[in-house]
Amino acid sequence: MSQKLSAKQRAERLEKEQRRQEAEENRRKARETRKRIFTIVVCVILVLALGIPTVAIMAMGGM
Repeated sequence: MSQKLSAKQRAERLEKEQRRQEAEENRRKARETRKRIFTIVVCVILVLALGIPTVAIMAMGGM
């Protein structure tokens, strides 16, 4: 079943495999970037959700 590959076929397969690995690496990096952005957005929302009521209570209490 083993076929002999010509040099051209071997080069094509290597190039195809390299492209596949680069695409996978790009997907992985994009996923990590999206995860970081999501985490930052959630943190900002939590800070605002906890900070705004606290400031409002202090402002009303100070009047």
